[in-house]
Amino acid sequence: MTYELYIGDRTFSSWSLRGWLMLEKFGLPYRTTMVGLYSDTMQADLAHLAPARTVPVLRTAAGHVLTDSFAMAETLVEENLDAGLYPSDPAARALARSMVAEMHSGFHALRDACPMMMAFCWDGFTASQAVRADLARIEELWDLARTRHGGDGPWLFGDYSLADVFYAPVAMRITAYDLPVSSAASAYVAAHLDDPAIKAWRAEGLKRSYDPWPYPQNLAQKPWPGDAR
Repeated sequence: MTYELYIGDRTFSSWSLRGWLMLEKFGLPYRTTMVGLYSDTMQADLAHLAPARTVPVLRTAAGHVLTDSFAMAETLVEENLDAGLYPSDPAARALARSMVAEMHSGFHALRDACPMMMAFCWDGFTASQAVRADLARIEELWDLARTRHGGDGPWLFGDYSLADVFYAPVAMRITAYDLPVSSAASAYVAAHLDDPAIKAWRAEGLKRSYDPWPYPQNLAQKPWPGDAR
């Protein structure tokens, strides 16, 4: 059973990153097709996948089309019960599923002010009160998961789960905009930055250049962590 995943540009598409991680990190078989998110071909590229209008899109082996990342996640859980996408403990699973849902539907101030970008970091970004409020809620959730269920592992519930998938782009935003977070949150962000899957995704994204640059900021640039100056 091989899934077909349709994604947008790796440097910027946070939802595409989530769709890819939920397949890549759990060893599920898939093929990837790039969609022209910034080249005005997206609607044509997705025309055969109705009702899809945005990325990511997942087509199952049975030919079912899923056009939303939360629907994708829930379907993958149903079809791969032994893959460990959610924690096995019922209490941990309930919290993880709630955190995934809250990420899927919330944190609009953070999303609007800090579009995901994985090429370099912005120098001098100032977070608004609304962004800081989103960050505070995110840290509250991260701390709750780690305290109750994290154990000795680096991830929110010890082992990697869909909760980490859905918050990975948040870690990328914290990095790119140098957002103010606690040392515990910074350690969790570092775990994502050290993840070979994240490194591979970013490396592929860097193969493409953009002119003009999507989501410009009137700020100086500084290197992504680990990049040579």
